[in-house]
Amino acid sequence: MNTQQTDSPSIVDEWEESLRSRYPAPGSEKPQEAFRDYRAEARPSVKEFYRLNHHHQTFDFVQQKKAEYLPLRKKQMGIWEAMEFLNTLVDDSDPDTDLSQIEHLLQAAEAIRADGHPRWFILTGLIHDLGKILCLFGEPQWCVVGDTFPLGCAFSDKIVFPEFFTDNPDSTNPTYQTTHGIYTANCGLDNVQLSWGHDEYLYQVTKSYLPEPALYMIRYHSFYPGHKEHAYDHLMNKHDHDMFDWVRKFNPYDLYSKAAARPDVAALKPYYEGLIAEFFPPVLAW
Repeated sequence: MNTQQTDSPSIVDEWEESLRSRYPAPGSEKPQEAFRDYRAEARPSVKEFYRLNHHHQTFDFVQQKKAEYLPLRKKQMGIWEAMEFLNTLVDDSDPDTDLSQIEHLLQAAEAIRADGHPRWFILTGLIHDLGKILCLFGEPQWCVVGDTFPLGCAFSDKIVFPEFFTDNPDSTNPTYQTTHGIYTANCGLDNVQLSWGHDEYLYQVTKSYLPEPALYMIRYHSFYPGHKEHAYDHLMNKHDHDMFDWVRKFNPYDLYSKAAARPDVAALKPYYEGLIAEFFPPVLAW
């Protein structure tokens, strides 16, 4: 990536590749005896990413990031302008693709559009990763991408590389070491603090403009311990479970929409600018 980062320059793409290893596309699963050991096969940079992520993502750290970013005073720009801004996050080290960030977003949106989903669903596919502009505000990538997980309660062994949580300061706080921690049973995810990243940031930017299913997709699409592993069902209420049906509908487009064929950005731009204008004002606070 052309960003000033201290961690692996290609970790955004490597993290997404590791997700596809852990969660193969439906119909592509191998027999149990041939199942890939993603932990053994994970690149050293991915393991180091998760070591940093699991060490630094504490309850207090997330509070600090919310205080820093959620006044939404970093930048004023429209949605397509934000896509162009994200486009400056270019991965020069990925040997598998030379597609721009805008092209990746358009691939997801076009796959959703081709399947006949509602217009707000198509728009969600277009914008769901815009929170990654946090990298362009100087954040290390372990603070921007990665599987998200609750803080303030015991870390589930369903979170990827759970052994790295032994170095997390929260692991020494007895209050955080029970199944429910500071929460109550089925309190609802709106009352649960997840690790900080691009999901929560974009949710806060867009929460006044999109239908609730879209906001769940944006806020929880990286919450793999929740929507894939069901590790935190005990904190979710009925409404969360209902909304996670939408998160799971969105997930395949997030994971499997990348393709070698380049979308025609110039040809598609008028359609998507019109779609953006249906839901968003010309300028948003970031």
